Amino acid sequence: MAKKLRTNEEFLVVQSVIGEISSPVFGDAIYRITASGQPVVLHGVGGVSYNVLVGHSATRWVGDHVEPGVSVKNKDGPSNNAFNTLSCVGNTATVVCGDAKGARGIVTGKHGGIEHVLVDFPSAVMDKLVIGDKVQVKATGQGLALLDFPQVKVMNVCPDVLYKMGLTPRKDRLECPVARIVPAAVMGSGLGSSVCQRGDYDIQLFDQATTEEYGLKSLRLGDFVAIVDADHSFGRTYRKGAVSVGIVTHCDCVIAGHGPGVTTILSSPDGILLPVVNKRANIADMLGIGACRKTRARARK
Repeated sequence: MAKKLRTNEEFLVVQSVIGEISSPVFGDAIYRITASGQPVVLHGVGGVSYNVLVGHSATRWVGDHVEPGVSVKNKDGPSNNAFNTLSCVGNTATVVCGDAKGARGIVTGKHGGIEHVLVDFPSAVMDKLVIGDKVQVKATGQGLALLDFPQVKVMNVCPDVLYKMGLTPRKDRLECPVARIVPAAVMGSGLGSSVCQRGDYDIQLFDQATTEEYGLKSLRLGDFVAIVDADHSFGRTYRKGAVSVGIVTHCDCVIAGHGPGVTTILSSPDGILLPVVNKRANIADMLGIGACRKTRARARK
């Protein structure tokens, strides 16, 4: 447990933000054109995805940009900017109306473009949820800092999850368990964004040789991954020697330039972060949520 890491947690603001469960949407063109030029009609973003959860595969579903669990946003732009920016991975989310009022879940990531916040709830709660139900998040985490590693930028994660990630100081570097290492060369949509406190950054899986070399077809939703030669300190850019760590937040995509999305959590421009592969480095395993909820429940008995 990395509680020994010194942070500024005691000075972080804890503030309410609220959104509502968002409907899936289609434009006039219902077809998506794949990277190989094929028109397809598929499930996509939004709504309640009952059988797609953190801990499940991020690459095997018959869909495009499918989001695990519950997709939440505001219809008003400025309010949604605040909701999306201030919500952090690990924050508590509470249903405040409808048949599931009072039920609690966990924020597992963010999705850019559609600007959704993704929340994991138990299956019994999701069965009671309807599109339009309001979900309030106890937002905290933005501004979190590692006092002994000021070169490492922290974002989009609450202190509790940061401590549980297993970060370990090794002299002047910080060891970080990750499920997979990803080369910056395959990163697509989201590259060039001026901020990383909102949205995500897609791993393209269209180059078979690279995908096999790095084992990317085995990515799971909720995996912590290290993107090497990628600096997210102030926007997303290619920088040799930099390392950025994030969490896989949505499923694979058929559209060119897209793939499983990553919400950034840590970034260092100078190689301070040292990724160490651990295939169980996943928020579902860590917190006993999503696909791991029943497994953890059995283990406690």
